[in-house]
Amino acid sequence: MAAGASFVVGAGYLASANGAWATETVALKPETMATLVNMARDIYPHDHVSDEYYVIAVKGYDTTAASPSIEAGISGLNAAARGKGYVDYLSIGWERDRVDILRAMEDSPFFQQIRGGLVTGLYNQKAVWPLFGYEGESFSKGGYIDRGFDDINWL
Repeated sequence: MAAGASFVVGAGYLASANGAWATETVALKPETMATLVNMARDIYPHDHVSDEYYVIAVKGYDTTAASPSIEAGISGLNAAARGKGYVDYLSIGWERDRVDILRAMEDSPFFQQIRGGLVTGLYNQKAVWPLFGYEGESFSKGGYIDRGFDDINWL
């Protein structure tokens, strides 16, 4: 069963449509995990960051303790999408339409939980740092002043 444009959802697993990555789900439904990944990408959109890093960022929600609140939150997200005439959140093709739904719920505890977790879940991955030009901590290497603190070229 295909869900969204880039996910393949099966019994207990979620994979990219091109086979570049896959993950098993433990407590969450695979459709829920796919929606979380899409939601994460919509909250912190980086076209140059692949979905596998977003999967790692939200994988922590795939626990028995977290699953009831996450499933309920995704259910609310899908209900909001249905209220706009879509089948569910994953079926919304336009990012702007998905973001409009997220903005309407940005004060909710569910949204804040996901957004807050993404700050560390996504940006604390050492594999993502080079994609943003961050070289990691510098103290052990003599500090930033001696290591080209002003060589930033992406700003």
